[in-house]
Amino acid sequence: MSEPFVDLAVVTTPSGVLVLGMAGWIDQWPEHGDPLSVRATAAAEQGGGHLHEPEDGPSQEWFCEAVAVPAAAGRPLKVRAQTWDSYDGQVIALLEVDLGLPWPGDLGGEPVRLGDLPVDRCGMVLGDARALDSFVGLSGESIDGLADVTYWGKYEDDAHARFGGKRTPQYGGQGPYGRLELPLREAHELADRIRSWAPRSGLVVSMDARTHFHLLQRDGEIHPLLAGQIELDGSQVLQLGWEPGDHSMRHRGERAWDQVYAVTLERAGTTTVLRWTIPAETDDPE
Repeated sequence: MSEPFVDLAVVTTPSGVLVLGMAGWIDQWPEHGDPLSVRATAAAEQGGGHLHEPEDGPSQEWFCEAVAVPAAAGRPLKVRAQTWDSYDGQVIALLEVDLGLPWPGDLGGEPVRLGDLPVDRCGMVLGDARALDSFVGLSGESIDGLADVTYWGKYEDDAHARFGGKRTPQYGGQGPYGRLELPLREAHELADRIRSWAPRSGLVVSMDARTHFHLLQRDGEIHPLLAGQIELDGSQVLQLGWEPGDHSMRHRGERAWDQVYAVTLERAGTTTVLRWTIPAETDDPE
């Protein structure tokens, strides 16, 4: 792959354990046994590993998956990517994280395969294992008692004239109209009023509680690679998204259709990096 690397962000791991996992499932781990941090720490103590359900069998389709590795606890970890132009624009083809640790001398020089992960249509989360135990996901409760209401479609200008709001920021243009950071009750009432007014099939209305998942996605909407970041329990957490067209054409079906991609530990000079390789379409095996 000849494309140059693009710097995305830095993440921090106060616990010394880094997790790359499916964003749609990060808050679901406690429902199936030990918290994510417990399982991730155990894997990191072995040098890194693939976390999945069930623990004692092959990865279950449409379920929790993540990779956990040891990482430096006292310094920011640089995250960067190589990209390629897919169906709707640029997407990540190689994700790399500098783990801030020396390459173990007993591993030789060859990459260590930890497992493979699908591209979650809800995005991927990269962050500290212990911090992610408190992650509020897609269907969780608002973390601040607030919610965002957005609407778009054929009659969006008529709705804007009646209900107000502003265009939300979006990379490469303007997003839908919205009224953000409303108290939950007010947000529900506004969304119901817009839905009741809207001509049938002429307007889409979304009421999103301000969860960690929602805040990451909102922040990512202004980034060309849909990379959003928040602070969670004193650590910097990053979420990565893929364009809908790319996911639909190349990643749809995920593990159920064997759309999974290798995660490795690799040597970069004297340091250790985590790499997740999602081949460009021209590089895919036939």
